Amino acid sequence: MSRGPDAATSLERALLAAADAAGCPAILVTSDWTRWASATFTGARHSLTLTAQPSPRLDQWLVGLSEAEFALRNYLVADLVVTRMCRDGDLVTVTIEALTVEER
Repeated sequence: MSRGPDAATSLERALLAAADAAGCPAILVTSDWTRWASATFTGARHSLTLTAQPSPRLDQWLVGLSEAEFALRNYLVADLVVTRMCRDGDLVTVTIEALTVEER
């Protein structure tokens, strides 16, 4: 029996859905993750790159992204930060770093 999508897939889907809902559809360019653990939690560190067309809605979405709530099945987003943003003509490329933790 499957537990559902892993943390990386869930996070990717949630970010793209949130961008769509904010009126600034994005495209996932790259996504990578590594396992992470502390004394009390297990999870993963994620690095994602998205592209989108420049707009005030995109800017507003990115400003609020670190405080956004994401409903991921079996995981919590413990930290999420926009680490890089590059504007090049009609394209904005954004790098996002996130930490997900398994819910128990």
